[in-house]
Amino acid sequence: MTKTTLNGDRLKTGPLTSWLLNDKGGQLFLGLLLLITLLVPILNLAVPADSALHVSTYTVTLMGKYLCYALLALAVDLIWGYCGILSLGHGAFFALGGYAMGMYLMRQIGERGVYGNPELPDFMVFLNWQELPWYWFGFDNFGFAMLMVVLAPALLAFLFGWLAFRSRVTGVYFSIITQALTYALMLAFFQNDMGFGGNNGLTDFKDILGFNLQSDGVRAALFVSSALALAVGYLICRYIVSSKLGRVLVSVRDAESRTRFLGYRVEYYKLFVFVVSAILAGIAGALYVPQVGIINPGEFSPINSIEMIVWVAVGGRGTLYGAVIGALVVNYAKTYFTGAFPELWLFLLGGLFVVTTLFLPKGVLGLLGRLRRADKPAQQDSSLAEPSPTSLTPGN
Repeated sequence: MTKTTLNGDRLKTGPLTSWLLNDKGGQLFLGLLLLITLLVPILNLAVPADSALHVSTYTVTLMGKYLCYALLALAVDLIWGYCGILSLGHGAFFALGGYAMGMYLMRQIGERGVYGNPELPDFMVFLNWQELPWYWFGFDNFGFAMLMVVLAPALLAFLFGWLAFRSRVTGVYFSIITQALTYALMLAFFQNDMGFGGNNGLTDFKDILGFNLQSDGVRAALFVSSALALAVGYLICRYIVSSKLGRVLVSVRDAESRTRFLGYRVEYYKLFVFVVSAILAGIAGALYVPQVGIINPGEFSPINSIEMIVWVAVGGRGTLYGAVIGALVVNYAKTYFTGAFPELWLFLLGGLFVVTTLFLPKGVLGLLGRLRRADKPAQQDSSLAEPSPTSLTPGN
């Protein structure tokens, strides 16, 4: 069933249960993700190391890190691609989730630390701390730590978003204050008296849930967990953007004043999707830390938040799976070029963003969609179609 909008666009409607059936690109993405999730651990654990089909543990860890970045890009695309909220501070939510996981992993070290203190992490002993700070209590429990992975980014996003959206801060001004937020947090976490390891951050992790963090099996399990988190995150985002809520978000993106005039409390919709996006970013950070083995204030760096925008722009803003593709492609390129041409990487990244902005405003997926329509002019690319704000009226 379709609905014709005031400007002639055709918008698919129908039962909400069909939200995934109409998403052909998403089905392909999830199918490939499932295949990779099944194959990579098998090729790592069951295939001998001397076989050409063997996937090394290093590669598994690298791919797991890429999947965490993909989930982070998905979170950014949800608010930027569908609601028009250009956040340059999502690195803060990613880092907060990472610190929550890092605090749990530090508490698991116990007496195996350099100084052998069963309660205090090594950096606290080194700095002559006499007792564990109150905000570290409970992080010896995995369930509590995972709750903080969700609550810490969500609470920051809620408080920050409530103040910003109620004040109707939008556009470049919102981008500036989000970047200021993450920069302020970076400076704060660099301080030794914050109790988070200062410049060195949290590292030297040993176990997770009682299992050796360096073992091949745990590395494969973390990879699978990252893939599953990405799949669940995609389904949540697709469900949101395919619902009436998603149509309101697109309307806010394209015509916020008109949407407000129609009676919608725009700030509530923005706040909801901003918090959901922050939670996804926090989960990505929590999965990232045990795989890379460290979390430090550098993760708050504003350049990291800017890179996330580049991932989404390159893949295709407002498509979800395009953001995933962009994150994977750009980070693979980063891995290669930082090794081959380390002094040129930032110039290449900036050039890529400029080229994408000028010549590929809808990213790689937008280019593929134009090529497909050129071959078949009569065929509509439903995976890239977006609802028009003029179709939105109360009660639809």
